[in-house]
Amino acid sequence: MHPQQESFLQSRRRFFTSASSGLGMAALASLLQDDNLLAAEPDAASANNPLAPKAPHFAPQAKACIFFFMAGGPSQVDLFDPKPTLNELDGQKLPDSFTKDVQFAFIQKETATAMASPRKFTPRGESGVEYSDLLPHIGSCADDICLIRSLHTDVFNHHPAQLMMETGVPFFGRPSIGSWLLYGLGSESQNLPGYVVLTAGRGTSGGTTLWSSGFLPSTYAGVLFRNKGEPVLNLTNPPGASTAVQRVSLDALRDLNARRYEQNADQEIASRIASYELAFRMQSAAPELIDLSGESQATLDAYGVGRDRGELKGDGRGGGSGLFDSFSRNCLLARRLVERGVRYVPIFHASWDHHSKLDEGLTHNCRMADQPIAALIKDLKQRGLLDSTLIVWVGEFGRTPLGENRRGYKKVTGRDHHPFAFSVWMAGGGVRGGQVIGRTDDFGWNIASDPVHINDFHATLLQLFGFDHKKLMVRFAGLDVRLTGVAGNVVKDAIQ
Repeated sequence: MHPQQESFLQSRRRFFTSASSGLGMAALASLLQDDNLLAAEPDAASANNPLAPKAPHFAPQAKACIFFFMAGGPSQVDLFDPKPTLNELDGQKLPDSFTKDVQFAFIQKETATAMASPRKFTPRGESGVEYSDLLPHIGSCADDICLIRSLHTDVFNHHPAQLMMETGVPFFGRPSIGSWLLYGLGSESQNLPGYVVLTAGRGTSGGTTLWSSGFLPSTYAGVLFRNKGEPVLNLTNPPGASTAVQRVSLDALRDLNARRYEQNADQEIASRIASYELAFRMQSAAPELIDLSGESQATLDAYGVGRDRGELKGDGRGGGSGLFDSFSRNCLLARRLVERGVRYVPIFHASWDHHSKLDEGLTHNCRMADQPIAALIKDLKQRGLLDSTLIVWVGEFGRTPLGENRRGYKKVTGRDHHPFAFSVWMAGGGVRGGQVIGRTDDFGWNIASDPVHINDFHATLLQLFGFDHKKLMVRFAGLDVRLTGVAGNVVKDAIQ
């Protein structure tokens, strides 16, 4: 009999001895482990539990990832890629060969000129890698960071480029990085989602599409958390509803879903059952997670928890009142999530889209992000978690070496979108720190050596988690689909 026909004919008894009891056995195993009655065994959970831990293709170096997505497109020539020649050409036209056949979002290329950077770059650490004066704290972690200056992407508008960074393609419907990792590895956390999303600022252009599970079951999608108040909306019981009553209701839902699963074997139903059970367990775990009262004052101060904007002036694009404190809390929560077995924690902040007032806006955003991100790296290192936790810092593209002379602008004070060459960095999780990969030309326009495409970047991330990116795939619409599509080469120099 064909496996699909067999699954349609499975009995209700068979379902309860597979998917449902698999969830129960996972919970029982967790309780027994807590009482030291059962040795920890990653493969002990039922294979029918969609979040049961799974083995990768080979021994991983990273077990968790904290992924900083600075949405909008941070300016690489003002943060990570110093260009003295660009400063010498300030106000001059670049050769036509640079802009010929290039499409811009807003630049009028006939009259566009080079725009110098006011930033000062200084060699940091024993490695001597140069970082901008806007990033003194991150610069202090230079020897732990692998800086890639030669990333490039295929699209130059925000939403498609953000989808490209998160899903490997610039269109809807594909799983995000976190979903692929959760699908391939499962979750080691019984009481929290394996994929938790944190946000600050205005919100990204891509919104929830950036943490979607695409064609994978919804149990692999990111779960949006808040860093204050109720962590997940509607997580707590309404007034008058006891835990016992809720348990009875969940059991009834489970029975109804089991009957439906018996009829059509839809994996989304198994995901729904798992989600209900996880939400029930989260009611006690999630509030404890965001309660920072147990953290020392020194730790809170290091991350900058409690900061406000004060005298800092932004252009309004980076977020409103309370942004600094919110971002600091997110960084500290990311550490606490990883400690509790959460697999993937993206932190989104928008916006770094500085078409004007670049110096003012970039200064504001860096003062927000620099201290807590560096504190996170140092905190993880001090706790012995950095070796197994991959830290990633990206934007969807960079900014042009040309100033943006958009029609109607009285003064050129910003830069346009630049997908051809920009900078990202990684630390921890098996990454070889204290180095730079790739080089751009004297203007920061094109890649001069060691280009790294988004697909290559994703292949490298999967390699760090123990996956051959060519083998981690799912059959969808008659095709074997993977995060890296039909391309992708591991950047071997980035890995220890």
